[in-house]
Formats: sequence, C-alpha cells, structure tokens
Amino acid sequence: MTRPKSDFEALRQDLHQVYDGDPWHGSSITSVLESINADVAARRFIPRAHTIWELVLHMTAWTREVASRVRGADAKSPPEDWPVPRFGGGEPAWEAAKDDLAAAQQELERAVDALKPEDLLRWIGDQRDPSLGTGLPVGTVIRGIMQHHTYHEGQIALLKRAALG
Repeated sequence: MTRPKSDFEALRQDLHQVYDGDPWHGSSITSVLESINADVAARRFIPRAHTIWELVLHMTAWTREVASRVRGADAKSPPEDWPVPRFGGGEPAWEAAKDDLAAAQQELERAVDALKPEDLLRWIGDQRDPSLGTGLPVGTVIRGIMQHHTYHEGQIALLKRAALG
C-alpha cells in the first residue's frame, strides 16, 4: 500500500482495505468470506440470530444505499434492510450473493473516487436520525459504512469459526 498524500486519499484507501486489503483491525471482508460455502452461510448457529448469508445481503443493501447518498441522493432505508436469502439456490446463489457485495463495493468506491475532498463535508439530510443515518456529513457516512461492515465482519468471523473451527 502506498502512503496516502491526503486525508481524503487515506479514507479512500481505508474503504478499499476494509473490503479487500490489509486493514489494521485484522482480516478484510473478502478474506473472512473465503472458504465459507453455501451450507455454512445458510446455517443458523444461534436461534433468532442472522446467518452469514443474511449478513452479506444486509451489508450489500447498505453499501448500495451509502453509494447512493455519496452520489447526492436523499437518504432512505434500503429497499430491503435484511433481504431474504435464496438458501435453496445452493452454491450458485451464495456465489451470486458474494459477487453482488463485490459489485456494491465497487459502486461505492467509484462514487467516493468521484468526490472532491470538500464534498466530504456536504451534509446528508438536515435532521439527525440515527436509525436512518442522516444529519451527517458525507465523510462521516463513508466512515460509518466501514464501521458497519467491520462490525458485521466480526459476526461473520465468529460464525465461521463456529462452523469450521
């Protein structure tokens, strides 16, 4: 990784590193998802807790929503905050879910790459609504999706360890 020349460049690098790099906190999302097959992804290890597959779909939905906000759209909840997986689709459906997360990440990275540093200070919404993530600057929302993903990545890592040891 090259040394960033600005805080904005560092933010862009961090966004990528959390997903598919060498983030300071440990493993990237892509490395945690390695060796998880459809059966493990669909297994509900804890009653009423989310599966790995559900977590991946949730992360995808919010990545797309944040990309939309970064591009200037009004804040809203994703169409499906917790989409229902197609568990019956087996490996092809699981691979498609991971590919969709990768595509959403690329959309977000392209949206961030199109920003100017001063755009990070543009506010999304006038009213603070923690559940919707409004009333915050663009830069804070970008940092927030990294925190969101790191939180769910930790959940996935624990579920993976329960399944694979």
